[in-house]
Amino acid sequence: MFPKPIEKSHRAWQIGYQALLPIAMLLWLAPLLAVALFSIRPDSDFLIGNYWGWPSSFEMTKNYGMVFGSAMPRYIMNSFFITIPTVIGAVALSCMTGFALGVYKFRGNLLIFFMFIAGNFVPFQILMVPVRDLTLDMGLYNTKTGLVLFHIAFQTGFCTLFMRNFIKALPYELIEAARVEGIAEWRIFWFVVLPLMKPAIAALSVLIFTFIWNDYFWAIVLTQGENAQPVTAGITSFNAQFRAMYHLMSAGSIVAALPPVLMFFLMQKHFIAGLTLGAVK
Repeated sequence: MFPKPIEKSHRAWQIGYQALLPIAMLLWLAPLLAVALFSIRPDSDFLIGNYWGWPSSFEMTKNYGMVFGSAMPRYIMNSFFITIPTVIGAVALSCMTGFALGVYKFRGNLLIFFMFIAGNFVPFQILMVPVRDLTLDMGLYNTKTGLVLFHIAFQTGFCTLFMRNFIKALPYELIEAARVEGIAEWRIFWFVVLPLMKPAIAALSVLIFTFIWNDYFWAIVLTQGENAQPVTAGITSFNAQFRAMYHLMSAGSIVAALPPVLMFFLMQKHFIAGLTLGAVK
């Protein structure tokens, strides 16, 4: 069922694996390296067609200075104002719905759970027009609040799936023991179950932060202008009237990618613990 571990394979396979691994890593990093190289090129290199050759000069300070001197800091702050409330809202709701669906047994439990799952399989593209019209009717179009609310609505299904399965794997005897002691249900959730969910909350927060921060589709559908657009949509502001300023777009892309990368490394220990908890008895 499972592939044979590489250390138990033939020596020739091990040598081939060790030789191909660096090549695969370079292929994986090639787009990122290209963007990083573009971000330090002068604008003249793109005018003369010098895309992949050695840069005629290194303009890292100038390019990144122009990025931070533009509206990019405003777009980055918009992304924080959109992403952080979304993570808090989606994770908080999923903790409660996951607790209800994972602990209580009632008629319709599986039906409600399947409805949460089914929402994850609906392509967002077919919802574009109805959601945009709804935001216009509610007065939430081109607002950070509207983007936050719809991100929470769309992410709660996946978060509930994650949390419900995590809670189902917890020892049910702890909840039964708390009920025997006469503890209220909300106190069981707050003082018994929630502390055990910290690894899952950390892992889910990293995932949702990355999803929302990197979202481009809803950013251009529900917002416009620097007052509400997140950084993924704001990068396109470096497009001039007749051509794209690739050196500034590349520098802006590097800057925009730093927050989720930093968050992953800061939360790496909790992220891995949340994903692997229960994998080994």
